[in-house]
Amino acid sequence: MTTRRVLVTGASGYLGSLVVASLAARNDVGIVALDVREPAQRLPGVAYEIADIRAAEVDSLVARHAPEVVVHLASIVTPGKDSNREFEYSVDVGGTRNLLEACVHQGVRRVIVTSSGAAYGYHADNPAWLTESDPVRGNQSFAYAWHKRLVEEMLADYRQRHPALEQVVFRIGTILGATVKNQITDLFDKPRLIAIRGSDSPFVFIHDRDVVGAILHAIDSPATGIFNVAGDGALTIYEIAAKLGKRCVVLPPSLLSLALRVLKAFGLTQYGPEQVDFLRYRPVLDNARLKNEFGYVPKLTSVQVFDLYLEARNNRGKA
Repeated sequence: MTTRRVLVTGASGYLGSLVVASLAARNDVGIVALDVREPAQRLPGVAYEIADIRAAEVDSLVARHAPEVVVHLASIVTPGKDSNREFEYSVDVGGTRNLLEACVHQGVRRVIVTSSGAAYGYHADNPAWLTESDPVRGNQSFAYAWHKRLVEEMLADYRQRHPALEQVVFRIGTILGATVKNQITDLFDKPRLIAIRGSDSPFVFIHDRDVVGAILHAIDSPATGIFNVAGDGALTIYEIAAKLGKRCVVLPPSLLSLALRVLKAFGLTQYGPEQVDFLRYRPVLDNARLKNEFGYVPKLTSVQVFDLYLEARNNRGKA
């Protein structure tokens, strides 16, 4: 059996550790796990590398391990308290460029990149269901959405200039799993959920294991392209509140924007007035191309993903 070598960046993160563990359970893949920090656990048969994705040594590291496929997960999803926009840009955009240059230089065959539904941006004129042919317009006011947009524009440029490097780009919805904790789940933990008057604020969810499943399929499949990764269907903010047993506080957008501006100025919240558009104009991802062209069908719908998350959340509360 031929053993392929796969390099995973961001390998010590939440999603990266799941991908590495899934690959380690196979006997047809040689795994290189790259991250700036030590993993919580070192698995047998995995080559671990501690390096900054932005560093010049990434090129020699890729040369040394000669991966056939690179899975690029390294990015700043939930910034730390001391983070800043310049640092996040250097990792998200600069680090991706550094890695792509190494892939081209060292003859990597295939790169799999996790983008986000946030790359579409939060806009009033977004269609009800976004498809991969819709423009990528990540808002500059949101570092994460803006950086995903810039990375996707970079990837489009590489597809033109370096067609030998195959690309699979995943625009992922809101990931939930048993132990996920991020800015979205922080919203669900509030005593009341904020709703914007005139908007249902729909969310599409994808289970973490389905994201891993799509990545594994991308490693094994010859398919290339851009694919939305989300479970079937969506839940409105009101449906989410009902499942959580909470009430929604419905506010006019202008009032909420003013309140967030004041609260953030006094350091009383991490959220600024831009969060109004984040809640008001949620990108809702159509997954038809993922299923019909890429050939991966998520095992769980958005509702089922949220129900499993809620069950795990409630069990943690009883522990």
